[in-house]
Amino acid sequence: MATVNDTIAAAAARVRTVAGDRIGDLVEAALHRTLRDTVTIGDDGSAFVITGDIPAMWLRDSTTQLTPYLRFLADCPDLAALVTAVVRRQFACLAHDPYANAFNDGPTGAHYEPGDLCDDPHVWEQKYEIDSLAYPVTLAHKLWRATGSTDAFDTGTHDVLRTVVAQLRLEQRHDESPYRFERPGAIPTETLARGGRGTPVAVTGMTWSGFRPSDDACTYGYNIPANLFAAQALLAVAEIAAEVYDDTELASDARGLSRELVEGVKSHGIVEHDGARIYAYEVDGLGGVLCMDDANTPSLLSLPLLAPDVVDPEVWQATRGFVLSDANPYYFRGRVASGVGSPHTKPGRIWPIALAVEGLTGTPDDRRRLLQLIADTDAGTGHVHESFDPSDPSAFSRPWFSWADSMFCELALAVADDVAPLG
Repeated sequence: MATVNDTIAAAAARVRTVAGDRIGDLVEAALHRTLRDTVTIGDDGSAFVITGDIPAMWLRDSTTQLTPYLRFLADCPDLAALVTAVVRRQFACLAHDPYANAFNDGPTGAHYEPGDLCDDPHVWEQKYEIDSLAYPVTLAHKLWRATGSTDAFDTGTHDVLRTVVAQLRLEQRHDESPYRFERPGAIPTETLARGGRGTPVAVTGMTWSGFRPSDDACTYGYNIPANLFAAQALLAVAEIAAEVYDDTELASDARGLSRELVEGVKSHGIVEHDGARIYAYEVDGLGGVLCMDDANTPSLLSLPLLAPDVVDPEVWQATRGFVLSDANPYYFRGRVASGVGSPHTKPGRIWPIALAVEGLTGTPDDRRRLLQLIADTDAGTGHVHESFDPSDPSAFSRPWFSWADSMFCELALAVADDVAPLG
């Protein structure tokens, strides 16, 4: 069995053969940096993963930061043990507060904004985002399928899986939910209207989210990519429930809810645009529709990666055309690059995460072109940034963003697989 260092060295060598020394060096440095500088192993053996330049653990980011390593789990026991430790920590976080998106390493009392309603000392931020439930489930499922190990599936995990299903069901009727989020004096994207409940929604079969994967407030409460990602994650819950826990009731409930979310999207989340049927980004079931895409995942562009069993390929293909065009209000062009950005950063900025997703959901030629583009727009820092000015990549946000590093590595490894698939 391979060591972690040998595994990373071999992966970087494969990238060098197809993409050159500089990109191989960037990949090798990023793969080491994530493990060395973002992961802390606790006394109880669990793992805490910071995002890079923010000292908190997002359930989303801590999953995506580990994505490039998942292909190596069967041959590298130490990486498998690390992912198991992260899964345990994620499920402990969900057990503590399934509405929170980001946590402290213990009850430190640190908060993004001390004035938030939630003053739990364990919670960095309590923005309810559907993907905070879905990402840990999918990571646990991938770990299990890659290794066959059920070490992460104890009684506590079983209880959390029930909680995930119950919460997604409760939020199908959001007005019955106890969740509120208010940030005093905040701009509209940093708080929720109506006393913290968010804008009004109808009952549609979909499940409500207060915030997007960007941590911005939803304009309308039903985020379509998040609902489809949740539908995929619920299929993973069903498999784990049936095969690991022999819990046929939970498995049936999870599969049924997955179908309800998909049907809700079909009925309310697909709209006509220039003669084609595309996925909207958000709807409210009352007539409100937002057609756009955001660089943060789950995004519409990322659906084949995150929701492959529930996405409609024809609708998604038309949606991809919309997302990668000027019809998407967050698709930006510059002298050096073009791509999808986000209202979460300065106007006109594009995100390397979205460039990586564009490549991963595109052709082999797309992957090679976009891999080179991301490497060429690091402003000479050796880091992949959150966003950059497409006419001047030296103007960027976040000097170190581990999620972006990992997406670059995932794209590079996919390029290597296009030439010589691993195994």
